[in-house]
Amino acid sequence: MDYGFSIPTRGPLATRESIVALAKRGEALGFQYIAIPDHIVIPRAIASPYPYNPERKMVGAADGDCLEQLVLMAYLAAATTKIRLLTSVIVVPHRNPVHTAKALATIDVLSQGRVTVGCGAGWMDEEFKAIGVPPFAERGKVTDEYLRVFKTLWTEDDPRFSGQYANFQNISFLPKPTQTPHPPLWIGGESPAALRRVVALGDAWYPIGSNPQFPLDSVERYAQALARLRQAASDAKRDPASIDLSYWAPWYRDGHVETLPDGKRRLFTGSDAEVAQDVRALGTLGVRHLLFSFVRRNLEDSLAAMGRFAEKVLPLVGK
Repeated sequence: MDYGFSIPTRGPLATRESIVALAKRGEALGFQYIAIPDHIVIPRAIASPYPYNPERKMVGAADGDCLEQLVLMAYLAAATTKIRLLTSVIVVPHRNPVHTAKALATIDVLSQGRVTVGCGAGWMDEEFKAIGVPPFAERGKVTDEYLRVFKTLWTEDDPRFSGQYANFQNISFLPKPTQTPHPPLWIGGESPAALRRVVALGDAWYPIGSNPQFPLDSVERYAQALARLRQAASDAKRDPASIDLSYWAPWYRDGHVETLPDGKRRLFTGSDAEVAQDVRALGTLGVRHLLFSFVRRNLEDSLAAMGRFAEKVLPLVGK
């Protein structure tokens, strides 16, 4: 099992000093992933329902600020030496696919092969309209096509593509990414469509456990969804074991306990021993990558939360 944490791109900790401090401290503590969120603009009025909390509202939207994901990713590549750089997630339809493939390949080369591409289709119609990309209603089809564009550009010597949203031929696409065949594609999402995308195009499944429509915040719920994913893979003639498993639990707070409607404890809440027990339980199901948020009210508290997890929880996982 390996572990990662999210870097703030919005709010009071989204500063050069805080971002570098969090990244360097996480790397020194042995975390393997830095997760970088994605927004290009924050509309002043958002009617689109946010998928990952019961209130269906985006937290902190009124602040309006957001650092650009790929630029920050490149900056962190230079600020670190070994920790992996994870888009968490990149909203695939938000950027021209050829440009995105080039940017990700460049970061992979300059970071010496440390890029992992967490992929999502997006949830905010207003942001799609503001940046002038294909319609929100077509985001699933756009995402699937763009991911195929990435793979074509990253792996083929004479890349050609003819699709509904992208077309190119007679081009050279160099340098290729350092990683072969390409940087891993972790497919986010919990819906049936997301599971189909994992099977068709992904190297790993990367859900968030807090989607009220598709909750994965207990071991039992996650196991049931994993069974559906593995059945979908088998139906598509893909070996389920070829799909890596990662999981994001951004709600983790040390000592905080939450109870689910059925009376059971919510995954990754409770005592250190209970959280370590949850890590082991997901590991038994095949999960190899766990991501958390240690962002707190200020940098000092955030660094302390990260250090405490590494020093108090992780030693219990093997016990």
